[in-house]
Amino acid sequence: MPIIKSTNANEFIEITLSSSKHYADPFNEVELDAIFSDPAGRTVRIPAFWAGNNTWRFRYSSAVLGLHRYVTECSDTSNESLHQVSGEIDILAYSGNNPLFRHGALRVADDHRHFSHADGTPFFWLGDTWWMGLCKRLAWPEQFKKITDDRKNKGFNVVQIVAGLYPDMPAFDERGTNETGFPWQQDYSCINPEFFDAADRRIMHLVDQSIVPCILGSWGFHLPWLGIEKMKQHWRYIIARWGALPVVWAASGEQTMPWYLSDDKQNEKLLLKREWTKVIRFIKQIDGFQRLITTHPHQSARESVDDPNLLDFEMQQTGHSNLTELHAAKASEGWNSKPIMPVISAEARYEALSISPTVTTRDVRQAFWAHLLNSGCAGHTYGANGVWQVNQADRPFGKSPGGNNWGNLPWNEAMQLIGSSQLAAAKRFLQNLPWYNLQGISQPKSWFSNLLSLMISTKSAVAAAASPDGTLALYYLLDENPIVIDMQRFSAEVYASWIDPSNGDKKAISDKPYINKGKFKFSPSGKNSDGDSDWVLLLATKQY
Repeated sequence: MPIIKSTNANEFIEITLSSSKHYADPFNEVELDAIFSDPAGRTVRIPAFWAGNNTWRFRYSSAVLGLHRYVTECSDTSNESLHQVSGEIDILAYSGNNPLFRHGALRVADDHRHFSHADGTPFFWLGDTWWMGLCKRLAWPEQFKKITDDRKNKGFNVVQIVAGLYPDMPAFDERGTNETGFPWQQDYSCINPEFFDAADRRIMHLVDQSIVPCILGSWGFHLPWLGIEKMKQHWRYIIARWGALPVVWAASGEQTMPWYLSDDKQNEKLLLKREWTKVIRFIKQIDGFQRLITTHPHQSARESVDDPNLLDFEMQQTGHSNLTELHAAKASEGWNSKPIMPVISAEARYEALSISPTVTTRDVRQAFWAHLLNSGCAGHTYGANGVWQVNQADRPFGKSPGGNNWGNLPWNEAMQLIGSSQLAAAKRFLQNLPWYNLQGISQPKSWFSNLLSLMISTKSAVAAAASPDGTLALYYLLDENPIVIDMQRFSAEVYASWIDPSNGDKKAISDKPYINKGKFKFSPSGKNSDGDSDWVLLLATKQY
């Protein structure tokens, strides 16, 4: 008789199988899948993972209530303990408060510009960057849980994290170990299940705290070292471990950036683009859960692959030292590029990054607003230097292979940098608005090229976004110069307010609305609470 187990909607369940047959090299000799059929008649194939010794596991989740049946397929069809094993899983209604289970994993919203949960509930992406958060330098459980609590309390809901093959270090650098060692044997002959057992605890804790893990399989330059077939094995293992969770995939970090000390960077860049495209296509083929996938780029995700249609959304790296206007311009470029998809700045300005000059809170805030509005307000990812590479007070990360030392600020001090609070305040403000209806409208040299940009004149705004129905618009100003707005394209009278971008506070400009005819001049009133001159202007046909 088949085994029947139960779980709640969108929560994963794990099935363990033990092989009665011994293999000399189980990771490489055996490939195991489970084929699930749900009550609606949909069939999906889910990879299993080798868990060490003679043990394999597969994990499954679904939003579809009712009885789900599975049967396994093993590459060794003679192994009756792994092949053609059947069972049933009863999916029950979820009654908890975790939005990742209540509303489901992320998807691209129907407008192809924003994110939502599987049930259509809008999702504003506010990410943080913990590239090396699975290594032992961020100790489990105390330190990992401490920073998770901090980010959750502030409103962060995504964490970028790398599955063991890290940036800024060569392969098998001791700084990349967790409690059990490296993710692979040092000759790449076999994966280390214990590394991923330890990583499981961290990834699952993020999910339990309603934070979406955005998992990068590797930094891009690792692919030539593993080779494409081993990198596919690496990704198959990641999908088997975490695909049943409400995660997002990013194939690799700085995907087309060659190894720092490469003596053939141009050819290596071409190879990385070509081979990583093959890996992304493989990920999409074997991920039965069809989690969102993108890649973290050197500049643009679309430009990092041979076929951008493989990507669900665009990540950009807009530069740690670029002018704010350039962050806005990159956002406009992403908004106007094809295919249409949500656009996120996944790496803009890391707060306190030790470059010349050091990145300030103001820099971080300006990059956020400039990119966010011009890219249509899907969201943004923050980074704090000291957190992403996990500096300890007595053990800073040190130099990268290129000789850079990005700074020695300990992670627990970096966690408290003001920029994270300012971006969290911005999210709270935006969530009082129908932000998911906003579209980027600030397009240098082409502001008046379509109906949407006819709505307003943004001559002194570095970035702007508006709803296409003429009910809401936001403008980001870097200075105290007045901005002139043509009101005729708004659908009704307009209420105007200044928003302090350093704390999200709103101050009405007038108690009465402005008529939606003619032009009006709006002048910022002095400095914001951070002592800077940047402001957000809110114009809306209703009071928020």
